[in-house]
Order: sequence, then C-alpha cells, then structure tokens
Amino acid sequence: MENRPVVAILYDFDKTLCTTDMQNYAFIPSLGMTPGEFWAEANGFGQSNRMDGILAYMYTMLREAERRSRPITRRSLVEQGRGVVLYPGVEEWFGRINAFGDTQGVTVEHYIISSGLREIIEGSAISGEFKEIYASEFYYDETGRPVWPKLAVNFTAKTQFVYRINKGVLDVSDDKTLNDSMPDDSKRVPFTNMIYVGDGLSDVPCMKMMRAYGGQAIAVYQEGNRTGVEDLLAKGRVDYMFPADYRPGTALDQTVRDIICRMAISDRLWEENARQKRAIGRGELPNQASLF
Repeated sequence: MENRPVVAILYDFDKTLCTTDMQNYAFIPSLGMTPGEFWAEANGFGQSNRMDGILAYMYTMLREAERRSRPITRRSLVEQGRGVVLYPGVEEWFGRINAFGDTQGVTVEHYIISSGLREIIEGSAISGEFKEIYASEFYYDETGRPVWPKLAVNFTAKTQFVYRINKGVLDVSDDKTLNDSMPDDSKRVPFTNMIYVGDGLSDVPCMKMMRAYGGQAIAVYQEGNRTGVEDLLAKGRVDYMFPADYRPGTALDQTVRDIICRMAISDRLWEENARQKRAIGRGELPNQASLF
C-alpha cells in the first residue's frame, strides 16, 4: 500500500463542495445579519483600509461578534460547521473514489485548500475525509477565544499548499524542508498525479499550476455561476467543467475515474521504463516478456 503511486485530489470548499460561503449557513445569521450585509461590511472594510480580503473578513467576524455580544470560540465555529449543506453525492464521493483508486493500483488522497475557515470545515460532515485541511484559521487563547489570525489563505497563497502536497511537506510551519531542493522523481505526489477541483476565479492560480505542470483542473458550477465557469474553459484555464453533482454516474464522476485510470497507466509505464534502465545499468537486458 505504502509504495503505491498516490493520486491527490485538491478541493476548494465554498461553492465547490458546499452550496455557498460557509459563514452564510450559521455564523452570519447568529449575528442577526444577512450574508449580503456581512460581506458588504467585510469587503468595504478591506478596500477602505487596503487590506487583504481574507484578513478583512476574519477581522470583521471578530468585530461584529463583539459588537453584538456574541463571542466567538473555536468550539462555536466547529459547531456551526454542522449546518454546512453539501452538494448531491459529496458525502459518499470520497469512499467511492478511494475504492476505485484501489482497483487501479493507486492510493487516492483528498485535500482541502480553502480561503474559508478551517474550524467550520472541521465541523462539517466530511471533515474526516481529508489527509490535510489547508484553510484560514484563528489562533485561540487558553479560554478558546480567537486572538490572532493563525493562517490566512488568500487566492495566490493557495499555490504554496500545492507545493507542500507535491513534496509531502504538509506541516505549514516547516518552510525549510519545503524550500529544500528535491529531485522530481523523489517528490511524494507528482503534479501529473494531481486533480484540482474549484468553482471560480479564486481557484485560477491553482488551476493554472495544474495545467502548467501536467495535472488536471476541473471547474464545477451551479446555474448561477455557469457563465463564469464557461469563461474559464473558453480561456483555457480549466480542462473540464461540470455541474456540482458528485453522485455515481454523473459526468464529473466518470471523468475523474477516467483521469485516475490515465494517471495509473502513466505511473505503470514510468515504472517499467525505470525498471529497464536499472537493468541496463546492471548490464542486464530487460525482460522482453514484460513488454507484451
């Protein structure tokens, strides 16, 4: 199992696996605000202060909670994740795709790379499906109250986590190992074995990485954002686009299976090529029977 090739599927979260921004389900209503009011406040604050948009919304969460005497704790945010509404088929998707990978001789791993909050994702029904969750996060004091942004994942910062997955350096505090030189053939998950699934412009940096380095980029959509996703496909920023329906037999399901098949075949061919080179290096002729 450990020596099998790894295929990594990387997901955005909001509007990729769930139906809207994760704060909209429970956090914003708990403040007595509408999503429109909250996001207008957060975006306006960020623009007027020339502030990173992710840091701006995190600050606005704290400020508005304090103004309304609705203090935030880590526990409360995780509890609010229980209300996240997932797209059709998402809850069963991971086990089904993992099992399919097994039939192809590869291990499938799933990762989140999101500008949303890790705490809310951890409360969702699918949090246990991911090898790692990279998302914005607060640092909490001993009482569980947020005091500082621990991690802010904006759109371009998402790409660093692709490199972490590529090298197998998953600890966000380990920058040294991440930046160490490493031969391509020793990297844990080649870019060619990665699939990125997102829903819009915030995912473009990661999608462009996939296309530049031989991975695959998939955009999912609801009818409300279909036009924007069509534009991504037309401009060559993604390889495929599908409705956000993860149930068996959908075009998304079948295409991901086909991609995994292709990746598995490529890995087997690479291994055969490497085996023959090793044999020649030892002065041996390759076993011709293995070629047919």
